[in-house]
Amino acid sequence: MPEHRLSWLRPILLPALVAVIVLVAGGVFLDRQSSVLNEERMRAAVLAEVSLIRAKLEGNINGNIQLVRGLVSVISTEPDMDQTRYSALVSNLFEEQSQLRSIAAAPDFVISMTYPLKGNEAAIGLDYRTNALQGAAALRARDAGKLVLAGPVNLVQGGRGFIGRFPVYMDTPAGRAFWGLVSAVVDVDRLYADSGLFDPARSIDISITGKDATGSEGTRFFGPDLGQQNPVLAEVTLPTGSWEIAAVPKGGWAAAQDTGGLRALMFIAGALILLPIVITGRLVGERQEHFREAKAREAELARLSRRLGLALDVSKVGVWEMDVATGRETWDAKTNELYGLPADGGPRSHDNWKAAVHPEDQERAEADFRRMIATGRYESDYRVLLDSGTLRHVRSVGALYREPGTPDKVIGVNWDVTADVTLNEELRRATQLTEARNHELELARVRIEHNALHDSLTGLPNRRYLDDMLKRHAAAGYQDSASMALLHIDLDRFKQINDTLGHAAGDAMLVHASAVLRDNCSNADFVARIGGDEFVVLTTASQGDIHLATLAERIVKQMRQPVTYEGHECRFGVSIGIAADRGTPIDVKRLLINADIALYRAKARGRNRFEFFSEALQAEVVKTKKVADEILSGLERNEFVAWFQPQFDAHTLDVVGVEALARWQHPSEGIKAPDAFMPTAEELNVVATIDRLILEQSLTALAGWDKMDLAVPRVSVNVSLRRLNDEDLINGLRQLNIEPGRLSFELVESIYLDEGDAVVGWNIDRIKELGIDVEIDDFGTGYASIVSLQKLRPSRLKIDRQLVNPILVDPGQRQLLASIVDIGKSMGIEVVAEGVETMEHAAILRDLGCDILQGYAFSRPLSPADLEAFLRAGTWRKAS
Repeated sequence: MPEHRLSWLRPILLPALVAVIVLVAGGVFLDRQSSVLNEERMRAAVLAEVSLIRAKLEGNINGNIQLVRGLVSVISTEPDMDQTRYSALVSNLFEEQSQLRSIAAAPDFVISMTYPLKGNEAAIGLDYRTNALQGAAALRARDAGKLVLAGPVNLVQGGRGFIGRFPVYMDTPAGRAFWGLVSAVVDVDRLYADSGLFDPARSIDISITGKDATGSEGTRFFGPDLGQQNPVLAEVTLPTGSWEIAAVPKGGWAAAQDTGGLRALMFIAGALILLPIVITGRLVGERQEHFREAKAREAELARLSRRLGLALDVSKVGVWEMDVATGRETWDAKTNELYGLPADGGPRSHDNWKAAVHPEDQERAEADFRRMIATGRYESDYRVLLDSGTLRHVRSVGALYREPGTPDKVIGVNWDVTADVTLNEELRRATQLTEARNHELELARVRIEHNALHDSLTGLPNRRYLDDMLKRHAAAGYQDSASMALLHIDLDRFKQINDTLGHAAGDAMLVHASAVLRDNCSNADFVARIGGDEFVVLTTASQGDIHLATLAERIVKQMRQPVTYEGHECRFGVSIGIAADRGTPIDVKRLLINADIALYRAKARGRNRFEFFSEALQAEVVKTKKVADEILSGLERNEFVAWFQPQFDAHTLDVVGVEALARWQHPSEGIKAPDAFMPTAEELNVVATIDRLILEQSLTALAGWDKMDLAVPRVSVNVSLRRLNDEDLINGLRQLNIEPGRLSFELVESIYLDEGDAVVGWNIDRIKELGIDVEIDDFGTGYASIVSLQKLRPSRLKIDRQLVNPILVDPGQRQLLASIVDIGKSMGIEVVAEGVETMEHAAILRDLGCDILQGYAFSRPLSPADLEAFLRAGTWRKAS
């Protein structure tokens, strides 16, 4: 091909070659620039998200700490506060929105108070000095004399938290002294959640370094290790240190970048560039020129962007300049805005400034400028009053600028501090409000303490106050008298008044009783209400027992006087137990027990009286306790056994049954009759247990006699009222498979007089349905009526021995027995006479119509073995 035909390619080859080189280089450059810009964009987005989390962390931590600082101040003024006072204060902090989990107070490094107490009991008693995990931080807080933030740590009470340890100092005559620590536990999970660390919508991975607020030099305690992924870093500023947050996009930087589309566009752009070059080489030069112009515009745009960014950063601060010689000033737009002038770039002077400053601040602000600028630096705060009436607080700072060959100038800045001033004012008001509330809390504490130590009804001190007084005077005696006396007072018949006239009447009687006690006791005596109707008088014993007896007698006498309540005349009395101790120190617990023992004796002897505690009374109590302990041990060792006294037909003298009687086979004192142990057994509520044991032994003996062919038709056993009140009595009897007619229950006459006891009545009816006979024991000693007998319909009634003994010499008594027998006969009830001492008694009772005889004339109560021998011998027939 001729060379001149290829000449048109020459201008194309060079631009094409250059274009290819530029295209390749530009593609690589743009690809890298795109990657850099994308990464910077992503790092800016990550930083924005991290900054929000950092701000929340700082805000939450600082908010929690500010709540606790107030508590630290109160403790420093009240170092001896107790758990109740402490809980009252701390509960107010927990009403605020915070991440506080608990706050513990550790005087001398040992936790003694905590809130809330429930769930944190394990922390009580913790000594920070011996705790390997928390000791170093606690000692650092003491040595530094300021807050130390530690964590996260594993808590003794379970879970994890950040612990802010505040050293507490108190003022003493010797100077400022270390009291201990207040440890505020910030719940880790709540802090993380409230700060957005658990937000599922979060687009970044985060790790936090700086355990115990040690910053980037510390250890990582949250999130994965991001150190090798070029993370975005941010510092969380804490009151005593910092944490460092590291963050990367989820999946890393590479996964977050998408350069495929850009590269495709670059390829298309390259094709579009090369095609025009192939068509015409001349356009290459023009394109290169346009490219250089575009780069220049890009550089200019970058420069303008940097200036714009700088302007935006300082937009909150106004800059001004003043020529010292001429007084001419230059204000920027922000300064004009602060002073309410248009940002027109016009000249400004001192008059413009003075016109804007509040009249009350003008003189002071000018004086500040004249005085300070001579030193080379000026700073002043003043108010600006705008034409619209808006009031601003402005802080102005300036410095004298000197340069050879130029006039002196003052260059300064102004900024609006209205928000800071408003905040300080709000803080001042909040402080005043806090002081007022603290005063109210103090008044409330006094009221609470008074209510906690006094009875709300009578106004007398309560049991807690009494215990405190006893402890306080135990060492030296009451009123430093080396003695102490207690009058334990219990109201008699108070329950009847309460039940018949209502609780309001009972309350009125209690108020009256408290007034009587106050009137009869001296101002030095301590009168307290310690229970429902119980009172105590604490006084000295230095004036002797006669003085105490006179006081008690005066109280008893005045308490007997009737009291009118809503037209009703109410009468009640008091029983008083007196105990005194002379000589220190005094055992106040024993004194209380002795007064209670004396009160028990006064009630037992008829009430409306007083009794002194004595050694004899103490011995009796000890003896009673010894008997009670032996009874309980005897029940465990099966020492209570059944003895039997035969019962005889009055005409044929055949054995018709036996009565089972309880005996105590004492290991050292031998066989004891019921009168030796039943009163104490009744106080122990074990009579029903003894009844059950005697019943089981009686049924076993009855079955044995049947196997021996000994004619014992039935056995009678005593049943107590408590046993009849047992709702499971019938179920227990059914399991014994008792043969009808072989067993009889003896009930004392007073049991079936209580018609209101539904359980007793129901049990008696079921007992009859099981084929068990019901007998009335000790008939004639109570108040049984004919109607009662008709309702109960017993199989037998037993005439008490007190009515049987006199019939040998008293005809009237014999006639009385005849009437009882007639009543029984008319109702179809067999009559049993007990206490038959002689055969003469037996003959008279047989003639009067008694059906069954029982007594020493025939046989004493016998053990099972002796009864078997007695039945085989038949000696009673020969004696008759």
